[in-house]
Order: sequence, then C-alpha cells, then structure tokens
Amino acid sequence: MSEMPRFRRLVVPAVATAALALAGCSDDAGGEDGGDGAEADAASASPSPTTTVDVPDDVELTEPGTQLQFRQPATVAHEAGRQGGVLRMRVDSAVQGTIKDFAGFELDDPYKKRGNYFYVRVTVRNAGEEPFGDVAVPLWGISGENTLLQAVQFTSAFNKCPTENLPAAFKPGDTFKTCLVFLSPNKGSLEGVSYRPTEDFVPIEWRGEVTTPKEKKGKRGGKGRAASG
Repeated sequence: MSEMPRFRRLVVPAVATAALALAGCSDDAGGEDGGDGAEADAASASPSPTTTVDVPDDVELTEPGTQLQFRQPATVAHEAGRQGGVLRMRVDSAVQGTIKDFAGFELDDPYKKRGNYFYVRVTVRNAGEEPFGDVAVPLWGISGENTLLQAVQFTSAFNKCPTENLPAAFKPGDTFKTCLVFLSPNKGSLEGVSYRPTEDFVPIEWRGEVTTPKEKKGKRGGKGRAASG
C-alpha cells in the first residue's frame, strides 16, 4: 500500500483578526463616536512605538494616522524583540487570489476554506544606520469588517505570493521586496493595509485598488489570473 501524500500547510492563527476602531475614518483622530475615551488615547499616542530607536537626523518619520495610497511610502521607527530599526515601507499592490491557488495545501478547517485570500506586495528599505532584519514585515490587512488581519504563515513555499522575513543581514540602504497573504474570513474583503505595532499607536494605513480575479468566458473558462504589481 502506498503512503498517503503529504500536503503543505498554511498556518492561520486561531484568532486571526484583532478588533479595532480604525483611524482615518474621519479627518481628525478624535472625531469618531466616543464613549470609552478611545479617541483621547489615540490623539495622545506617541509618533513612534518606541523611544529606543536611533533615527538619523535627515530622516523624517511618518505621522501616526497618516492615510496613504498604494505606492506611497511611510517611514517608521520599529522595534522587534531586542532590536530596533528605521523602515521605509511601501504597499505596491493587492490582488485577490482564488482557492485554486492552494492546490496541494491542507485547508483543514472551514475557516480556511471559507476565507478570501489576498496577496499584498510590499517594498521595504532599511532607512536607519544599523542592520535590522530577520523579522516579519510589520503590516496587517484591514478587512471590510474593520478588523486587522494577521499575515498567513506557510510551512513551505507558496509561489503565488512568496512570503519571507526581512533578510538577517538587512543593512542600511538595503531594499527588500516580499509578498504577504491575508485571509479575510467568511468571503470577506480587503480594504487596506495597516502599520499598527501597538494598540495605542494611531495606525498608518494604505488604501488602493484591489485587483480581483477575472473569469475567462468561453475557452477553457479560466483561472482568472490577475496582474500583480
């Protein structure tokens, strides 16, 4: 008897979404419905999630709460574990995938089977003066339900959207491109991408057109592959 085939896995946290009141829904940080003081906390949030990162004199950090379009960069002082660095990040494009892209992967629960998957390509540059790497790109998806979506992790390569951490030797001036996969539950949408390292940080967000699969009519009715930037 032949062995059962081994399938690759994608790892989605049991609770992949973290509820939040999204900033940027109004022109000012405190103009949304208020009843719990969240707006005051957001308005007083620090412009940087940490004070231990050395920011070069000629580098200006992007203000918390800034709303950006795809392909516009943001510069942040980011801390991960015991290291910190200055990252210039840009969301280049977002494409909705199809469940067919995951042939050969174990979609072993309804949560994974009923989600919509989105591929977000990003560019990151080390804008600091010290090496900073071997960490995940610190970006989240924003669903149509106003929740944050954590990037999916893979136990093997996913060629449609190769996801990698920043290189271990990510030196000042180095640039790195990667792709993040976000699962929006219950056939949900992707409305943007967020940088929000802590709960009291008013998020920096990117918005733009999300390319959706196009069905081929007639001949071989198709995979609907969409162009990604």
